[in-house]
Amino acid sequence: MKSKVDLYVIQKVKERRLEMNLSQADLAHLLGMSVGFIGKVESAQYPSHYNIKHLNQLAGILECSPQDFLPKKPLPDK
Repeated sequence: MKSKVDLYVIQKVKERRLEMNLSQADLAHLLGMSVGFIGKVESAQYPSHYNIKHLNQLAGILECSPQDFLPKKPLPDK
């Protein structure tokens, strides 16, 4: 199960991806990953999530700072 911070980060990445008119397949290609991975990350049914390395790569691709994907304050675990 994904944590609240995982869900927050995933949502922020997805919002930015959509703002830039990129599909999951586009993002996967730019990251050098499978389309299935992005789909699993964006689905609540799978535990897959982005790690710090991914966030750094995503920031480069999505032309923003890795900080843009993180909450301003800590989120509760539950």
